[in-house]
Amino acid sequence: MAGCVAFSPESRIGEMASPTSWAASKEAKAGVDQRWIEKIGGSGLGELVDEAVANNPDLKAAAARLDRAAAEAGFAGSGRLPSLGLGADADRSKQNFIGFPFGGSNISQKFGVQLNASWELDVWGRAKAGQEASIANAEARKYEYNAAQVSLAAQVAKAWLALGESNEQIKLATEGVKASKILADSARERFERALDGNNGSAAQVRLAEVEFANRNQTLAQHKQDRERVLRQLEILLGRYPSGKISDHAILPKFPGSTPAGLPSELLQRRPDILAAERIFAASGRRVKERKLARFPSLRLTGSGGTTTESVRDVLSSDFGVWAIGGGLTQPIFQGGAIAGEIEVAKAEDKENLALLKKTVMAAFGEVEQALVAEHFFAQREAAAQQAAAVAIEAAERAGDEYSAGTGDILTLIDATRAKIDNQSRYAAIRRMRLENRIDLHLALGGDFKASK
Repeated sequence: MAGCVAFSPESRIGEMASPTSWAASKEAKAGVDQRWIEKIGGSGLGELVDEAVANNPDLKAAAARLDRAAAEAGFAGSGRLPSLGLGADADRSKQNFIGFPFGGSNISQKFGVQLNASWELDVWGRAKAGQEASIANAEARKYEYNAAQVSLAAQVAKAWLALGESNEQIKLATEGVKASKILADSARERFERALDGNNGSAAQVRLAEVEFANRNQTLAQHKQDRERVLRQLEILLGRYPSGKISDHAILPKFPGSTPAGLPSELLQRRPDILAAERIFAASGRRVKERKLARFPSLRLTGSGGTTTESVRDVLSSDFGVWAIGGGLTQPIFQGGAIAGEIEVAKAEDKENLALLKKTVMAAFGEVEQALVAEHFFAQREAAAQQAAAVAIEAAERAGDEYSAGTGDILTLIDATRAKIDNQSRYAAIRRMRLENRIDLHLALGGDFKASK
């Protein structure tokens, strides 16, 4: 009986080649950070992720596919078990006899109940192989669902970061509008009062007004970006995209270094690799199932019941009947159908192996790219931070010189523009670096823990 039980097929990941360490990082610590949601957005982001996991339509569809695969695996082994059927019949007939000496008629009736049983013994394990293939497919759907969950959490987190950057950009753009308005008013006042040695410049006034208009355009653009992100986030959460969601997101500080783990651990951790391996394992069982179709099949049948001419005696054992039988069927000629099905199964198995290798290689590539990007994002953020600090100092100096009458307004406009633009680039690079950290978590196959 133990040999008749269908189990999940063994892993076919084999000894696939994997490096001993990452090329982009010499670190090889075990494990990945599962608290990255909390570190990026705190409990507020965690609650949004929980809501998305509960309500997102795409994730619900993935959950339904998982349920369907589990149900299919559940009844895939039904053919290995005996089948029982209960039936009842009633028959009444009349026969006429014409001519001497058999003239006249005869009316007969028959009633009966039967319990029929049949069982095709899975002597060679063909049905078992098919059931194990269905189990592996269900496991693949489970890993795909896990991948969809993590991907959804990452999308929500990235939308949250985009919202945080939009809030920061709006704040900077508002500051730029106020500063350019002050400069435009000052340039106009100096021109009208002819306070400088050249009696002012109409061109300088127009340039200041152009800068003011551009800053208003930039502010409107960032507000539009925020509204778009708000609605994208609501759709991810399964809400109506009304733009009513709370928008208090801010860009957090960059978290500490992430343990990248060993490359070989990736093969046992990433859900897309695990799903591809289960599909490959299922196709291996399908090949076995097709090959075993060449072997003879053994079927046992049996029936028991009653048959009588009176409905009152239909349940009486005195009128009982029974039958037991067996049959052996050996395929001899099927027009090449069995051989063709074997070749199809083998081709599918080769295809699934190639897809597994492709998935593994893509996974290694994603980790390496994220590790390299993290290195350069760190350099870019440091440079952008320095540029923003210098630009702030330059704007302050240009303002002091303009107020003292030793500086011109064009220098002040350029310095103010450089201040706002460099701070804006600094915010954008911080968001991109945080998004890359999320991509690294996904590439490493890390799971997540939200607020619950």
